[in-house]
Amino acid sequence: MHYNVFNGDADGIIALLQLQLAKGNEIQSQLITGVKRDIKLLQQVDTSKATSVTVLDISLEKNSQALDEILLANIPVFYVDHHRTGDVPQTPLFTSLLDTDANTCTSLLINEHLKGQYVHWAIAAAYGDNMHLSASTLAKKVGLSAVKQEQLNELGTYINYNGYGQEVGDLHFHPAELYQILLNYPDPFTLIEEDGSIFSQLKTAYLADMTKAQSAAVLGNNDIVKTIVLEDAAWARRVSGVFGNVLANQSPNKAHIVITLNQVNSISQTEINEGKEQSYTVSLRAPLNNKQGAGDICAQFPTGGGRAAAAGVNELPSSKLNTFIDTVENYYQ
Repeated sequence: MHYNVFNGDADGIIALLQLQLAKGNEIQSQLITGVKRDIKLLQQVDTSKATSVTVLDISLEKNSQALDEILLANIPVFYVDHHRTGDVPQTPLFTSLLDTDANTCTSLLINEHLKGQYVHWAIAAAYGDNMHLSASTLAKKVGLSAVKQEQLNELGTYINYNGYGQEVGDLHFHPAELYQILLNYPDPFTLIEEDGSIFSQLKTAYLADMTKAQSAAVLGNNDIVKTIVLEDAAWARRVSGVFGNVLANQSPNKAHIVITLNQVNSISQTEINEGKEQSYTVSLRAPLNNKQGAGDICAQFPTGGGRAAAAGVNELPSSKLNTFIDTVENYYQ
């Protein structure tokens, strides 16, 4: 059985979408995905059943042990990603397209691999991954009008928005379900123009959640970094990443931190009495005019990682929050 392992955000979903549309129905596969922050996905591959594996938009560094086990089982792997890599396997079983440049993403790498066969989808993914300059440059290259560029921007944003949450229950659609729905639309503009489509459903939900985010509390704000605190609620977990993207585009010279308190019910009073801390989910956006360092900063903290322009920490202890903010400020000052 072939396994497709992919991030549940716009970049991961659309990378696989392009590959599958190009292959047609010739390969049936097992899908492994989850919420955007669930990146240790390779450990779910059953090496007793897998005959080949495609991995899209999840950090090789964070999946290195599971990857080694798959390769040791003589299973070929095709790996495409733009996050931190760590040590890259050197074996004929491993084929990769890896590029950590801050201005590319997995779907753009797949677009090059497929020679632009589904370039409109790739543009939507780049917009969704907050790579507006790269997306717009490619869109202009293929002759898309400003109106069509904005439509793909919206589409990518809404698909990306759907991937954020602490658990799948926070999402409007499971990423695997969303991917399978999108397979019916080789041309994304057909989806955008269809009444009642998943595009319009996600747009309505996104606008409602973002309206709530506009009144979020500001923990700190200076010329270097702005820190926003979202409440412990499903809507807040859904917008934690895309709201950071919006803020980054509004103030491109500033870093942005969006923090969400991890669900209070996950820690009992007994555990609190024993010294276990509440924790935050953190989204960090590097300044758009200085797209570097976010992944390296977050990697300094357990459960942290990402790429140069955008990264996060899944469980930042509350006692480390000020340290994290200071680390960001010191890096970009």
